[in-house]
Amino acid sequence: MSVIKKLHHNAYRCIDSEETRKFYEDFLNLKLVKAFNISNTFTGRNINALHTFYSMNDNSYLAFFEILGDSFKYKKWHDFDLHIALEVDKTSLQKYFHKGKSLGIETRGISDHGFIESIYFRDPNGYVIELTSPKNISNLTDEDPHEVLDTWNSQKNV
Repeated sequence: MSVIKKLHHNAYRCIDSEETRKFYEDFLNLKLVKAFNISNTFTGRNINALHTFYSMNDNSYLAFFEILGDSFKYKKWHDFDLHIALEVDKTSLQKYFHKGKSLGIETRGISDHGFIESIYFRDPNGYVIELTSPKNISNLTDEDPHEVLDTWNSQKNV
């Protein structure tokens, strides 16, 4: 059994802390709960960074770093490569879908994945944010996930 309890936070670079705050706090309603400056790293490098944390209901956080003098340009990844998925209820999923569209935020979905329904946005940094609502989490799959993985791996070796 794992000793890992839960996700504490995921941290990402951001281009502009205020634009990031507007998206996560004003649009998604995640409260900015902590912000602090970092002036040097544990390896002794001088740096001018701001680290911000946005709280979710389970006491986990999304965190961001803005580093002055070290430009960050987001690489536009394929949506499968890097995205942040956050759970909401069905009513909130509908609400955010319409809210995103009405505010001119890139909004895609609603996608039915069988056990969840999802909508997708891009934050000001280019990250894909998925809001997802579970449909029936008691039956995630009829197949053993290890068997599915084994089948996948056998196809790669052909």
